[in-house]
Amino acid sequence: MQKHFNTAGPIQAESHYHIDPIYRLDWAEVQHLIDTGKYFVLHALARNVRSIE
Repeated sequence: MQKHFNTAGPIQAESHYHIDPIYRLDWAEVQHLIDTGKYFVLHALARNVRSIE
């Protein structure tokens, strides 16, 4: 099966194109926002978090 873009749910690396969100962040800009007390949002990262119970 050829890879395709998925917009409806979790990423399956073998089937979907994706870019790791960690590499999309400008860490210097994030640090500047923190240092100056500005607010920012990390959008949709919770979809990749798994809880261990």
